[in-house]
Amino acid sequence: MKKLPYGISNYEELVEDGYYYVDKTRYIEKLENLPEKRIMFLRPRKFGKTLFTSTLENYYDIRKKEKFEKLYGETYIGKNPTELKNKYHILKFNFSGIDTSDNESTINGFKEKVISSIKVFIEEYGLDFYINEEKEAENILDNLFKAFKIQKNQEKIYVIIDEYDHFANELLGFNTNQFKNLVSKNGKVRKWYEILKEGTESVVDRIFITGVAPITLDSLTSGFNISLDITRDEEFNEMMGFTKEEVLEIMKSQNISKENRENILPIMKENYDGYKFSLYGKEKIYNSNMCLYFLNSYVRLNRIPEELIDMNIASDYSKLGKMLDLCKGEEREKVIEKTIIGEGIISEITGKFNPAMEFSEKDLISMLYYLGYLTIKGEEVGYPKLNIPNKVMKEIYSEYFLKVLKDEISVDISESYSEIAKEIALEGKIDKIIDVLREYLNNLSNRDYIKFDEKYVKLIFYCIAMNLKIFRLKSEMEVERRYPDILLIPRDRNKGYKAVMIEFKYLKKEDSNKLKEKQEEGIEQLKKYAELEEIKAIEGLRKYCVVAVGADISVLEVF
Repeated sequence: MKKLPYGISNYEELVEDGYYYVDKTRYIEKLENLPEKRIMFLRPRKFGKTLFTSTLENYYDIRKKEKFEKLYGETYIGKNPTELKNKYHILKFNFSGIDTSDNESTINGFKEKVISSIKVFIEEYGLDFYINEEKEAENILDNLFKAFKIQKNQEKIYVIIDEYDHFANELLGFNTNQFKNLVSKNGKVRKWYEILKEGTESVVDRIFITGVAPITLDSLTSGFNISLDITRDEEFNEMMGFTKEEVLEIMKSQNISKENRENILPIMKENYDGYKFSLYGKEKIYNSNMCLYFLNSYVRLNRIPEELIDMNIASDYSKLGKMLDLCKGEEREKVIEKTIIGEGIISEITGKFNPAMEFSEKDLISMLYYLGYLTIKGEEVGYPKLNIPNKVMKEIYSEYFLKVLKDEISVDISESYSEIAKEIALEGKIDKIIDVLREYLNNLSNRDYIKFDEKYVKLIFYCIAMNLKIFRLKSEMEVERRYPDILLIPRDRNKGYKAVMIEFKYLKKEDSNKLKEKQEEGIEQLKKYAELEEIKAIEGLRKYCVVAVGADISVLEVF
């Protein structure tokens, strides 16, 4: 049984040390067959970008010719090699991990990354080249190209750039002025890309660039306008991440029984699946890193891991707040409300961002798509319809929304979750969670009540409930074309935990005389839902009608 390559991003190491490899090498052939030689491909963090660049690196490296069969013999490309295999000198850059605390540290960090990569290049290929570290990064690259042309005659370089936008993403989240300086007309990063473009006229034949978002592209286009962005091409929708079939094959490779595969796949689907990067893509994609984390823990512990999201991944996705904060006020709140509730957003996706301009709502939505916080679920009148891809992402949104409320009204309920979960699970009661909801409503200013409606009250409740780890939370789940507002269903039904169904209603204070009418309306809806076969199948279900009248809350249990 081959080991799972969780945390392994070096292709040569993966093969030589006997790790399982999800074969993506057919895309090497697809990339090579494109008419354009300089490619840009973007994906969210932890989708296997670095491993894929390493796969390209080993395939095209002229030094790995003798190891080709060992490295690729069992893969698609090993059985169907292209004419360009092992034809290039690989010059690879990775711009992650740059200190962006100030302008000087960012520039120095970028330069150090360039120098480090060039040092590896000249050592691996025996190039006689002195790196004058007093020179700027763009001058060093220019001199390298000139030296290579003299010494290597007709041979060519394949440039691979991983995490091209990593430092830019960091800066955009907290220091937009510094970001603009780096990619402006006289900026160091822009000048470097101008030299890279010049290199394509002499020694650079092919370029593959990957990252997360097209933040810097708009500023770099006049200096680097030669790449084809295939990020949203349906042909490459599944190039990174895992399909359902690939996830099942991984499970089989670990000798996980069919019964256990059927038990754990729905959990993985709910938490890690749901990504589609092309409007015309055929399949939804699982986050590969999350899948490997889960399966590695499952195989090692012989049980489902308690934490369904790797903390290393959670820290990456914690940057949601920084991106949402780029778009202030009602636009930001509208995006949060629509996505968490599940309505979806119809929007064109921005192809590149101009940092000189303030982020619009469309820019914000597009950034959330590139970062993996939103994904394409369908289309409407020719535009993508975007939703939150899975439960893990919904939890991150919910935490951010509650943090925004906490900052506004100084309410912190983090210590209340265990008590809330215990009361619902053991007794089927919702008193404690309603008390918390009431505290939020009472602490919000009168100004905020102007925008209050049933949806907003439900949004707050939903975000609180998302933190109750022992439950599966369904919001307006479609059941025979009817929509209960909230369903809290125990993840482990063998423990006898209760389930809860809630119907929300809202009245303005001046309409409080209509309370009984609203309650009767909610009770009638709950009774109809309770007759549906799928709802009948939920054991230990208790039903509540919750009516908010301003900040006051009325709760009736329906028997």
